[in-house]
Amino acid sequence: MQLNINEYKKVQSIAKSVLQDIKPFITAEVSEKQIAERCASLMKERGAEKTWYYECPALVLLGSRSCLSISGKDYVPSDEKVGSENLVTIDLSPLVGQTWGDCSRSFVVEDGRVREEAEIKSAGFLQGLKAERLLHDSFIKAAAPGKTFEEIFLEMNALIKSLGFENLDFLGNVGHTIEVDKNDRLYFEKGNAATLGQDTLFTFEPHIRAAGGRWGFKLENIYYFENGVAKEL
Repeated sequence: MQLNINEYKKVQSIAKSVLQDIKPFITAEVSEKQIAERCASLMKERGAEKTWYYECPALVLLGSRSCLSISGKDYVPSDEKVGSENLVTIDLSPLVGQTWGDCSRSFVVEDGRVREEAEIKSAGFLQGLKAERLLHDSFIKAAAPGKTFEEIFLEMNALIKSLGFENLDFLGNVGHTIEVDKNDRLYFEKGNAATLGQDTLFTFEPHIRAAGGRWGFKLENIYYFENGVAKEL
C-alpha cells in the first residue's frame, strides 16, 4: 500500500474537527439519530461526502446502547434522547477519494450538556476516560514493525482486564489496518500471525466497560510508524 501520510492526515482532521464542533449540538433534547445526521452534515461541509464504512458515516451510541457493539452494516440510529446524564460515543468514517479517516470519541453529558474533563463530577465517567488514555499510551509503546497483530491484541486485552474493564467489541478485536477496500482489513485479534509493516496505517479503538458498569467507552485514533515509532495521525 503506497501511503501519502499528509492526505490521510487531511481526512482524519475532518473527523477530528467534526468531533470537536459537535459538542454544543449535544444537549438533553437531541437524539442519537439527530447527532448522527448532524455529524454526517458537518463532514460533507468539510469535503467528506462519502464513507468507507457500509454507508454509515457516523455511528452514534448513547445511554442504554453505549455498550452495544455492532457493525455499521447493521446500525440503525435510535430516537433515544441524551437526557441530563449520559455517555455519547461517536465513531466517524469519512472517505475522500480512496483515503479513509477513522476516529471516535466519548462525550460525557452532565446537567444536559457535554462537559470537559475538568468539569466532570462522576468518578465512573472519569475512570473510563482515564482508562482509554492509558490504553492508547500503552499501545503506542507496544506497537512496532515486525510485531504480530495477535501479540498486540493479547497485550492490550491483558491490560484492559488488569484495569478492571472488559472488551466489548463484538469480534473481540481492538483495531485494524487502514485499506482501500474495507474487506482487506487486518485486525488486532487472536490468531492473526501477520506482522505490522513499517508502512502500515492502523487504528487502535478499544471499546470498554468497567466490570459491572453501565457505560461503554470508545477512543479511536489512526497510527503510523515514523522511524519505527507509532505516531498518532
